[in-house]
Amino acid sequence: MSDKKITCRECHTEFDFTVGEQEWYQENNLQEPKRCKECRDKRRQDQERDKNKTREN
Repeated sequence: MSDKKITCRECHTEFDFTVGEQEWYQENNLQEPKRCKECRDKRRQDQERDKNKTREN
């Protein structure tokens, strides 16, 4: 196994999916990421913000 280059579906930049990350994803039965870390983090923040807005109403 070797590092993979993946293109982010959000920002279209290429990012490395390291061997260690690939192993961790496999051990946890997860699919390969489709977004880079920055876009994943932003998406989580947006989802958390939306969830908190729903609680306020």
